[in-house]
Amino acid sequence: MTHGMDFHGKTALVTGGSRGIGAAIARTLAARGASVAITYSSSRGSAEAVVRDIETAGGTAFAIEADLADARSAASGAKSAVETLGARLHILVNNAGVALHGPLGTLSDDEFERNLDVNVRGLWHTTSAIVDLLADEGRIVNIGSFFSERVPFPGSSAYGMSKHAVTGMTRGWARDLAPRGITVNSVEPGPIATETNPEEGPRADRIKAMVPLGRFGKPEEVADLVAFLASPAASYITGSQILIDGGLLA
Repeated sequence: MTHGMDFHGKTALVTGGSRGIGAAIARTLAARGASVAITYSSSRGSAEAVVRDIETAGGTAFAIEADLADARSAASGAKSAVETLGARLHILVNNAGVALHGPLGTLSDDEFERNLDVNVRGLWHTTSAIVDLLADEGRIVNIGSFFSERVPFPGSSAYGMSKHAVTGMTRGWARDLAPRGITVNSVEPGPIATETNPEEGPRADRIKAMVPLGRFGKPEEVADLVAFLASPAASYITGSQILIDGGLLA
């Protein structure tokens, strides 16, 4: 481990950290020394399992309930997480998200609003609630999607819109927080193998055929990129959107 990727003495909050990419990010930051809080909305058992894994490996972690679809819950959960970590935050990873798809005219109003509530409003309320508790020279990493670059499949307009909004917030916050030395970047994963997006089956085979590297990515590969952006090695990168998609959009 290089000095630049050592997070001992640092605190980190990862939203939606109970499974998939969020869990991998939490484990990676903790393995590099950070004290980590994760939020979850309904998967309490999974969140507690991530905490146990981190503690068993010698790290420090906490699980906090927060429903990002509810503005008050998103804000209060984030504040509780920071207080649990010690009232000062160094790294914020906005990972929690949903992906509700449906063609124009068939996606319900509730599904449309949930894409916005979690992916846009939840990210906004979480970050605005604790931005004053974020240390100078801190790091914000937003987990977007390759759908913010292109909408490659039918039925994805509402989801794509929400991820375009993440890009807009990332760029705006990078300017807002630059005077404090806080960097803000977004990571845009392509197909990543998770419980909700398995690397098997007819749909997965079609997607892999579109990826030059011929496979889905691993959550740990996204986590390593997040760790880099959260480290001093990335101190001159801000307002950027970084694809991790196996060349899918090349």
